[in-house]
Amino acid sequence: MLRIEAKGLTKEFKSYRSRAGLSGAFRDLFNREYKLMRAVDGVDLQVGEGEMVGYIGENGAGKSTTIKMLTGILMPTSGYLRVNGMDPHRERETFVNTIGVVFGQRSQLWWDIAVQESFALLKKVYRLSDEQYKDHMEHVIDVLDIEELLTKPVRKLSLGQRMRCELAAALIHNPPLLFLDEPTIGLDVLVKLKIRDFLKEINQKYGTTILLTTHDLSDIEALCSRVVMLDEGKVIYDGGLHNLRTTWGNQKTVHVEFAAEVALDELQVATAGLSLTWHKESDMEYRAVFVEDAVQVSDLLSRIIARYEVKDVSIEAISTEEIVRKIYEEGYAYA
Repeated sequence: MLRIEAKGLTKEFKSYRSRAGLSGAFRDLFNREYKLMRAVDGVDLQVGEGEMVGYIGENGAGKSTTIKMLTGILMPTSGYLRVNGMDPHRERETFVNTIGVVFGQRSQLWWDIAVQESFALLKKVYRLSDEQYKDHMEHVIDVLDIEELLTKPVRKLSLGQRMRCELAAALIHNPPLLFLDEPTIGLDVLVKLKIRDFLKEINQKYGTTILLTTHDLSDIEALCSRVVMLDEGKVIYDGGLHNLRTTWGNQKTVHVEFAAEVALDELQVATAGLSLTWHKESDMEYRAVFVEDAVQVSDLLSRIIARYEVKDVSIEAISTEEIVRKIYEEGYAYA
């Protein structure tokens, strides 16, 4: 079953454009000029039951606008959209009972009352029985380790504590589909790990489908096997994280620290014939960058060690962040 099915999903906004000068301002009083901006441009997206998908892109790429259409907040300008088998905007009252949403910078908890009181109100909103609430929420509260936070007002919680409570609130009705927009923004490493472990568990235990939007690519690497990348409102990559690395991440870097100063031209002579590029970081530190299959690391190191005294060597594969940056710089990566 498809949890999300979008074809040609498009959202346009009209923005006011002011003319320059006093005469332009006077003309604007009677005849305004507008510019049509396409925030999401013909997006095709299918997400199956139980998938965990990373939805990424630079600021202004159209991620948040897409999420708002998928959750029924915005109505698409054109295109076909079904989420959990429903039109999110037209069937909003029924639809909202089938999704959970967490926005990293917005709260669904009441600021001045205890967390447990917010949970009680949400329980009534979703018309859950005491038994339904207890069976599900005991597990959620235990795994997120928020038992001690339930009696505290939301305003007295740290950011990490509040985000764990926000996650629990979004899952009170055990929805089959969860939207996460920057859920770990500003959180420390330990809280991030706790949230990631929790998301993996609910995905395995309940088959919860998760669409994750984030700028923290370590979240994507830890949770998602599939990535959808957006740029200027269009999908430029939709595929597996492994395939993304295989296709775009086949570079390696060897960082070498010498015991004494080494000239760049001497180093280039020593490695002549090898398909690599040297980058100077200091008189004693250099980086060799090359395509993984083009150069044998053992060959490179044997040439260097034969000529120079080496203090330290480290070998690094290209990071996911570097892969994404490379894709945006080169423009298109659809698999």
